[in-house]
Amino acid sequence: MKERRVILMNEPVFDSYFYDEQAFNLHDTAYKPLKQAQAPATPLNIPPLLTPDKVDGDDVYYTVTAQAGATQLLPGEKTKTWGFNASMLGKTVVFERGKTYHMHLVNHLPEVTTFHWHGLEIPGPIEDGGCHAPVYPGEARDVTFKIIQPAATAWLHAHPCPETAYQVWQGLATMAIIHDQEEASLPLPHTYGVDDLPLILQDRNFHAGNQFDYRADYDPDGVQGDTAVINATVNPYFDVTTQRLRLRILNGSNRREYRLHFSDDLTFTQIGSDLSFLPHPVKLKKLMTTCAERQEIVVDFAGYQPGDTVTLYSDDSPLVEFRIHEFTPAGEELPTTLTKIDYPTPDPSLPVKQVVMSGMDETVMIDGKKFQMDRIDYTMPMGKCQLWDITNTNDMNGGMIHPFHMHGCAFEIVSRNGQEPYPFEHGLNDTVAVNPGEHVIIKVYFQVPGVFMYHCHIIEHEDGGMMAQLKVVDPAAPDREYHLLNHMTLMEAFAKERGVTMDELWLGGMDSYKKMGMHM
Repeated sequence: MKERRVILMNEPVFDSYFYDEQAFNLHDTAYKPLKQAQAPATPLNIPPLLTPDKVDGDDVYYTVTAQAGATQLLPGEKTKTWGFNASMLGKTVVFERGKTYHMHLVNHLPEVTTFHWHGLEIPGPIEDGGCHAPVYPGEARDVTFKIIQPAATAWLHAHPCPETAYQVWQGLATMAIIHDQEEASLPLPHTYGVDDLPLILQDRNFHAGNQFDYRADYDPDGVQGDTAVINATVNPYFDVTTQRLRLRILNGSNRREYRLHFSDDLTFTQIGSDLSFLPHPVKLKKLMTTCAERQEIVVDFAGYQPGDTVTLYSDDSPLVEFRIHEFTPAGEELPTTLTKIDYPTPDPSLPVKQVVMSGMDETVMIDGKKFQMDRIDYTMPMGKCQLWDITNTNDMNGGMIHPFHMHGCAFEIVSRNGQEPYPFEHGLNDTVAVNPGEHVIIKVYFQVPGVFMYHCHIIEHEDGGMMAQLKVVDPAAPDREYHLLNHMTLMEAFAKERGVTMDELWLGGMDSYKKMGMHM
């Protein structure tokens, strides 16, 4: 049995956001500070779990439907929103390691979309659900994949190029949770909706009649709203009935970084990163999360009494109020060892892959090029580990942090500018935030073949071309070819669905190409 020891009281508590403070988005001239909405406190929405259509041994069948709806976010008119099996965001999808999932993906929206399983190590490009797997209005797509990775918090979001940012802004993002036997054996909060909570952090602007207006808010460096919307709830509170809460934090925003801390300077414990537990828990007072990152934390309310409140903040803006009720004292302490990361050793025959993220606004690129859907930018073998050197050369106006994301794999962060990664970065990840002028070395290893994207996850940046594409070759099928769509295929679909000509079509990412004198 795995050794479990009580966390020692003299273990370090980190009281820093760690990242380059001068590059925080609050220093951006386009930064929009959060403000508290004129709306009553509302119970935090806990998205229900998606119910399988059928379970046959280790085969599980789900239907996921992208649909339009209306959500009561503010007093007055409901806001027109999109979601997965819900009016906004969606139902939480649960996967178990070792099982095979048959996904029936249905599009009831008025325009083409895709279903991207962000964080799942599944083949690409079709199962992965990026831009090459469109589902047109009124149609469906069936995909099947096996979950081969450890317990983690992943998510599902739309990913049609170059309209990803708009569709996520409309609400097409929801959580996906992977369970395994190791997780089940750990003394952690496990009851979904009671002591194991999804916390999807987003921000929105509300225009006339409480409606979104993405085009009015458009910014090529990322759209930000002035109102925090957490789990599709404005001004949320949660009734705490257990001593410990496990929060699965997802930064589901298009652009915003969140600098998280609790009232009373409360210490909390990070137990997980994007795609695994941390080998050892890390105690923190502050945590910054950039776009698409996930962090699992445990908050301990020992010492609080019924009637007390604890508030989660980003900078000086309240996000969620936790209202303390009677609870039974927790039992077993958190272990000091959560997992062991056995990541493969880099293959010495593979050179270090250099990736350069550059620019802001319309100038964003990877390796000096803007994304083309039908172009393969790099090829690497499946089953071999390679070092990648990710550089952020941006220095415009002091530069900005770019969150670098890879589809289809879990990577290990090796170093930042030759130094150790941050204390909370020793798990497996699919996204890493890179400071201006910084080199981040990661180990990249694919267990599955296919064509996968890698990009900045400020979503307007990826739509604007800060994205590239690699082909992972299965040595058992080295000659396999993939049918890749081009941008024009999807843009013509958007124009037809909206009843406009190509000259009249507006998609935010198109402007980034046009203003650089480039074609999609």
